[in-house]
Amino acid sequence: MSLSSGWFVVVAFFWTGFFVLEGFDFGVGGLHKVVGRTDTERRVAINSIGPVWDGNEVWLVVAGAAMFAAFPNWYATFFSALYLALWLLLAALIARGVSFEFRGKFPGSTWRSTWSWTLTVGSVLAPLLIGLGLGDLLAGLPVDANGDFTGTFADLLTPFGLVLGLTMLVLCLLHGAAFLTIRSTGSVLDRSHLACKRLCLPAAALVLLVGVWTIVLAGSGVKGVVAMAVPVIAVLVAASTGLSGRSAGITFAATAVTIGGVIAALFVCLYPTLLVSTLDPAFSLTVTNSSSSAYSLQVMSIVALVMVPIVLLYQGWTYYVFRRRVGAGPAGEPTQSMKA
Repeated sequence: MSLSSGWFVVVAFFWTGFFVLEGFDFGVGGLHKVVGRTDTERRVAINSIGPVWDGNEVWLVVAGAAMFAAFPNWYATFFSALYLALWLLLAALIARGVSFEFRGKFPGSTWRSTWSWTLTVGSVLAPLLIGLGLGDLLAGLPVDANGDFTGTFADLLTPFGLVLGLTMLVLCLLHGAAFLTIRSTGSVLDRSHLACKRLCLPAAALVLLVGVWTIVLAGSGVKGVVAMAVPVIAVLVAASTGLSGRSAGITFAATAVTIGGVIAALFVCLYPTLLVSTLDPAFSLTVTNSSSSAYSLQVMSIVALVMVPIVLLYQGWTYYVFRRRVGAGPAGEPTQSMKA
């Protein structure tokens, strides 16, 4: 495998890891007003992701940085085309991040309700917009021979991109509900189980639709079928355990494989193309014509081989430390229970 192909795998790994980890953060943020009827219950839901959400969000930055360093032409064309969509995404992420910090600053119901809504809206918009952008890689954008985007914002709204965005949103909500079933107690836990049951079938239907559409669009044959089989099987397992209410741990693991599998399969079907041009297939960006120099890739590989395992170990340790369920204490304050 060439270095450029290897870095394509690395970029795909970062995008996959981002959705596996940040996916349940988005889901909890989008569902916290549904699973929490009182302020304390909503704080229980929010506190379940409180120690990890900002660390998970770093994966988005790393994914973008890897694209910039390994495939600068891809980064320049793709991010320029998504300029307005990226502004909307940044607004959603900023509003969401500020909500975590500001919501508890004052006890007023109007104040907390306002920041709860910004958290909900930001958590819903982010996966929808990111899914739309990633879907456009395969659906194609009007890119000319110089790698310049020649379309308008409307050209970003490809049918496949919109469906993939909706799929990622529903999967994030399901992933978040499954996460709450292993991290919450009481009424929040009961409503999270109910949310899982209601989201399982729509998620399964969307994954099947995206899977077939991805294979047909990419024309990837056996490679695409094998890649898409992983998330399809995983979402069926999640639907089975989620509807029955058995084994919350298996349900969460299955939703993690599903959401990560959809993104990984997208990149498998996309390779060796990076961005399809709808003007002329010859204008498409590929691993070969868009990569950095061999020396740059060599230096980056050394840094990645050293730093990525350290980051993974640190994040794993963080999840271990904050592994206990969150519930309401005697004074009505969210607290971690003594049971894992």
